[in-house]
Order: sequence, then C-alpha cells, then structure tokens
Amino acid sequence: MTYPGGSKGRVNRAGANVRAGIASEEDHSLIQVWRAAHRPVLNTFQSLLRMRTRETTAKVAQRLKRKSTIYDKLQRERDMQLARMDDIAGCRIIFRSIKQLRQFRKSIHEARFNHQLRHAENPDKYDYIARPKPTGYRGIHDIYVYDVNSESGAGLKGLYVEIQYRTLIQHAWATAVEIVGVITDSQPKFQKGDPRITDAMSYASEILARAHESMTSAHPEMPDEELVRTFLALDGELGLLESLRRLNKAKAENSESKNFILDSAPDGSLEVHSFRDATEALRKLFQLEQEKPGNDIVLVRADSTDDVRLAFRNYFQDAREFVRLVETGCARLSGRERE
Repeated sequence: MTYPGGSKGRVNRAGANVRAGIASEEDHSLIQVWRAAHRPVLNTFQSLLRMRTRETTAKVAQRLKRKSTIYDKLQRERDMQLARMDDIAGCRIIFRSIKQLRQFRKSIHEARFNHQLRHAENPDKYDYIARPKPTGYRGIHDIYVYDVNSESGAGLKGLYVEIQYRTLIQHAWATAVEIVGVITDSQPKFQKGDPRITDAMSYASEILARAHESMTSAHPEMPDEELVRTFLALDGELGLLESLRRLNKAKAENSESKNFILDSAPDGSLEVHSFRDATEALRKLFQLEQEKPGNDIVLVRADSTDDVRLAFRNYFQDAREFVRLVETGCARLSGRERE
C-alpha cells in the first residue's frame, strides 16, 4: 500500500495549489483520498481510548477534519505543508476534573504501543492548561505518529492523529467560542473580528478557571472583582450571554448508530444523519460536501447521540452550560453567590 495521494511531496503540492488558488480537480481529489486515509487511523485510536476509558466517567469522541477547515487552515497558516497538518484525525476526551485528565494522560504516555508521541522530546509542548492561550483556550493536545505492522496498512504509517484532553469546564468554554464564531462576524478563536468579543471570551475563560477549577487562564493578574466588572461591562455592550441563551437547540433522535454526520447550513439550521456503517457514512460525507459546498459538514463517531451532543455542542448551538457556568462564576468571584 502506497502513501495516500502518492507521496508526501504530491500531497504538499496539492495543498500549495489550493493556497495559491490554482488547484485542479486532480488536486482536490487527491486531498480527499489523503483525508479519507486518516479514517482507519482515527478508528484505531478511538478504539484504544474507549477501551481505556471504559471504567471511567470520561467521554470519547472523534472527528475527521472538514475539507473546508483544511482549506481555511492552509490559507491562515501560509507556511503549512499539508502532509504535516497534524489534526486531520482527531480524538477528544472530556473529563470531570483536571486530576482525572492528568492521570489518564499519564497512563497513555506510559502505555506500550508502537505509535510514537511526535513531540516526545517536549511532552508538554501543547499543554494549554499550564500555559493558556491569550484567547483563553485551555486544554492539552498530544500528536501521535501512527505505526502499523501489516503490509496492507503500510501506506498509512506516519500519518498523524491528535488527541485533545479537556475538562467539562474547558469544553463548555471552547464550545461557546465556536458558537460565537457562527453567530457573530468575529472569530475569537483566532483573534479575528471585533476585539471586544475576543476580550470578553478571554475574560470568561478566566472566570471559569478561577471559579470552577481553582486555576487561572489568560488574565492571572486581575483581581476577582475587577475581572467580573470588566467582563460584565463588555457583555453589556455586546449582549453575548443573552444571544447564547436565545439560541434554538437542534435535536437529534436517539439512535443505535455510532457514526454521525452533522450538516450545519449558513442560516444555523442543522441536519443530523446517523449510520451504523462507517464506510456508508464516509461515502455520504463526500456526497454532501460536493452537493453543499457552503455548509459546515463533519463526520463524527461516538457511543451515543448524547455523547455526540456533549462533544460537539457547537453544532447544536448549545451553550447553556457555558452561560450557567459564567453566571455562577461571576456570583462566586464577586462574593455574591447565595449560600
């Protein structure tokens, strides 16, 4: 089995052509082949993680990076070589506490398997809990290099998979940032658009970290009351919390299926397609992406519909938990929480 797309050099040229706006149909098709090849890598890791979280309260979900998001990242990161993009295949694990998160991650680092941690020389390179991003993002990422002994899978050797570790608190914030990016003209995740929105979300992260996890985030130097006053003043101008409260919540029917396509239209409406068979789901994904180029479409896998809603709340425009956590956090830090 050869490297999907022919070679790393050919995949990189296709990515460069997309960035330059001169991609051919062959380039687009090649990228689809390369992207789809990450699916078995993703399945291997999600099975490993589900097995290890079976006796815990942690939730595992997986997603194959959307074609539109791949193209956006190529435009945003001008030096990015497509074959080195390390988050095409992604697994997310959501924990109840920092302690549980760190204990589990330590066990994964000590596990005996052939997949190599890409940043083994600096295991905490992507520890955004110890070193939060200026945007307020907190979580930990690990990048693994896929290894396989079978001849049939030899071409997949060396592909990357990203594991994201978050607590429920951190996940509530990250979900809200994604939703804010949909309902406003700003992208606080990338510090683009109205700087007040980016600031408000970074202050919200600080509130959640202090009030609910006894930690700090992007503004560790601010006194509690000043932090709350500053956030509330910005929210008074922007109406973010009220906007998030009013969002309609799309509903997904319970299903025995474990493969889901979340199809979000520009108007915010959501269609959820469920599949028992992963191959059928991937085939449908490519069809929908071709038919609806303006939609935000992602293929995910989880044990249940409830787990999909938890791990991918941004697609359901569900920020209720974030709003609740911010409100109780403000009350707690301002000393006005009811006993």
